Amino acid sequence: MTVGLQRLWRSVGFRLAFYYGLLVAITMLAALAIVYLQTVGVLHQRMARQVTGATQQLEARFADGGYAAVAAEISRSLGDGRDSDNEIYLLADPEGRVMAGNLDAAPEGAPFVGGPSQRRVRRADRLVTGYLLARELPDGGMLVVGHDLRDQEAIESLIASASAAAGIVAVLLLIGGTFVFRQELERSVGNVRRTAARIAAGELEERVAIGPEDDEFALLSRDINAMLDRIQSLMDGVRHVSNTIAHNLRTPLMRILARLHAAQRDQASPQERSLAIAAAMQEVEELTLVFEKLLQIAEAEAGARRQHFGPVDLQRIADDVMELYDAVAEAQGATLQREPADPATVLGDRDLLAGAVANLMDNALKYAGTGATVRIGTRTAHGLALLTVQDDGPGIPAAELPRIGQRFHRLDRRLPGHGLGLASVQAVIALHGGRLDLADAAPGLRATVELPAHIE
Repeated sequence: MTVGLQRLWRSVGFRLAFYYGLLVAITMLAALAIVYLQTVGVLHQRMARQVTGATQQLEARFADGGYAAVAAEISRSLGDGRDSDNEIYLLADPEGRVMAGNLDAAPEGAPFVGGPSQRRVRRADRLVTGYLLARELPDGGMLVVGHDLRDQEAIESLIASASAAAGIVAVLLLIGGTFVFRQELERSVGNVRRTAARIAAGELEERVAIGPEDDEFALLSRDINAMLDRIQSLMDGVRHVSNTIAHNLRTPLMRILARLHAAQRDQASPQERSLAIAAAMQEVEELTLVFEKLLQIAEAEAGARRQHFGPVDLQRIADDVMELYDAVAEAQGATLQREPADPATVLGDRDLLAGAVANLMDNALKYAGTGATVRIGTRTAHGLALLTVQDDGPGIPAAELPRIGQRFHRLDRRLPGHGLGLASVQAVIALHGGRLDLADAAPGLRATVELPAHIE
């Protein structure tokens, strides 16, 4: 096998097409063989019946009228013009003299044992192949009845030629179809392979081109593009987190370092040193909380806690969160309302979902301001369990909505926080197969958690 053929054989498309075409060719040849054998078999059976029937009729004639009656019947059959060229007869007396028929002499080995068989006989000074039945008459004479096989051999040859031609066409179609199939498969798979190579080279924005046909390769291309979109989103998130950490953590680290240097000075008083160390410890604790939040988000995005999922009642979570924040709301003059309070059950991790709802409530109270009204509601609609946290505060500008949920993004940096709350909420909801929808409540903001409802 040459190098080119070896390379061609390594192609999965070529092998699949070859095996499929080979199967089709074998099936076609098997069908042709069956047709050939059945056709030839039917012809032989028909001829055997004709020869056997004619022999029995002539033997009955011999029993009724002797040689004269048989000779007359043979002469009539040969002279009636119906298949006379193919009919073979021979009537010989006990001494071997030919009394009627169109054979020059009795065939060798006559009479034959058993049924009709193919024999070479001399007819009109030429050898022909006949399908013969030779019987010995009661007085020792010989009766031979048969049929010339010239026409049948011509039919068999025609069928064999047609089968051979069909086989050749099948092989040609196999070869041509194999290359066509391989080219078509290579066109579709090659598009994916080339896109993957460009992405591996660093062109992360590349996507697989989707053809006009809505076939399996188009579906595969869409799935691959969706996967690439997700990968690029994660990569952008990683870059964003890295850049943001570098910018947001540098300032507190510099403050910690400055305070520690201040505490290290010889002229610093014990009280100044104590205050500097306490401030540095507070800064470190804040940084620890930031990293814990980041680890929680990463854990949720990785799906590490999905195996602990079970039925969770969102109605109960909403009641607990409302009770938890009741004192906080009262302290800042806000009002909490529980509406609607319909049942809503999902499959998930109760602690994660409770933390996400608590984050939403905390944000609503923090940004809605003093005297605000915050509503928390649960309901089920269209196969979804919905939990809504809505406030009547200033809301979020429409231009800022696409950026909400990005790590470390904060609308008002004067308020406490690190910009990781909504990012954590989105990661938890995505882990549960849902989504977070933020919309203008006019006035205020409405945050709706949409999760697949669980029906027990």
